[in-house]
Amino acid sequence: MLGRTSSGRAFAMRDACPHRGIPLSYGRFDGQAVECSYHGWKFDACSGRCLEIPSLASQDKLRVERIFAGHYPCAEHDGYVWVYMTAPGSRTPENVPEAPRLPVFSEKYKITRLSCELPSHVDQGIIGLMDPAHGPFVHQSWYWRSRRSIHEKEKRFEPIPYGFRMSRHEPSSNSAPYKLLRYFSGEATTTMIDFVLPNMRLEEIRSGHLWFSSRATVTPVQRDLCRIDFVAAWNLVRWMPLVVPLFRAFAKKFLRQDQETMIKQAEGLKYNPHLMLIDDADRPAKWYFALKANVLESRATDTPMVHPMAGPVTLHWRS
Repeated sequence: MLGRTSSGRAFAMRDACPHRGIPLSYGRFDGQAVECSYHGWKFDACSGRCLEIPSLASQDKLRVERIFAGHYPCAEHDGYVWVYMTAPGSRTPENVPEAPRLPVFSEKYKITRLSCELPSHVDQGIIGLMDPAHGPFVHQSWYWRSRRSIHEKEKRFEPIPYGFRMSRHEPSSNSAPYKLLRYFSGEATTTMIDFVLPNMRLEEIRSGHLWFSSRATVTPVQRDLCRIDFVAAWNLVRWMPLVVPLFRAFAKKFLRQDQETMIKQAEGLKYNPHLMLIDDADRPAKWYFALKANVLESRATDTPMVHPMAGPVTLHWRS
C-alpha cells in the first residue's frame, strides 16, 4: 500500500493488518497514521509502528509500541516512488541501496514520463528493451528508421556492476533525433547506454552543452504481464511551449510500436515454442540471462557474483 503523508512524504506498507490480516487500504488515513477498518488498530504510516489498540482495557499490559505492521523503505525521485521489498520472512538490511535517480546535467530542463503494459513475461520485456536489431522493422518512421537505412554496426560493450554498458560512441547516422541535436549544438554527438539488473536501461546523449537522458524499466505485474515505465529529461529547445507535448506524442508512438509487437509475440509464446538467441545481435540478451542466474547463485551460496563478461567486447550486427 502506497500513500503520502500530509507533509508530502511517501510511505509504503504491507497491505495487511498484523491483527487479523484485513487489508489496511480499507481503513482510514488522517495524514499521519493508518487506522484499520476492522478493529481500529492505528499505525504510523512512515514506520509501521502501532500507535493505538482501542480494545485494550486498563489492566492490559500489551506493549503496543512493539507491534509493527509490515513496512518497506521507500524514496521518491523523478516522480516515481521506489520501494525496497525484502523476501517474505527476511529482515530489511541496515544499509538499503539508494533509490535510482535519472542523471541530469543542468539545473534547468524539461522532464516527462510515460508507461504502457506488455502482455509478456518480464524476461521477454527486458530483452526486448535491450535488443539492438528490431529498430528498422518495429520503429519504422521518417524521423527514426527505415528498412533502407539498415547498415552494419560495430559497438563496444563493457562490464559494469550488475550490468553492462554500450560504451560512449557517435550514434547512428540514420536517426533524425541525433541529427537534430547535432544541428542545435554544432558539436559532435555521443551516446552511452547502460543496462543494470534487475530491469533498468539508461541512455545518455551529449552534444556540447545539450543533453538528453532517459531511463526505462520493465516491472512484472503478473506472470505474463509487465509494465514499461519511461522517463526522459533534456535541455534541448526547452523554451519551446509545445516541446513536452510533441516529445510525448513521438514517445507514445514509439512505445505503442513495442507494445503491439509484444502483443503479437504473446500469441506465439502461448504454445511454448523453442526459442533461439544468436550472436552478435542477441548477445546482450545472453548477458542478461547469465547476470540474472549468477546473481541468484551468488545469493544462494553466499559467494561473490561472477560477471559473465570478462572484459570489453566488440559486437557487430546490422540494423
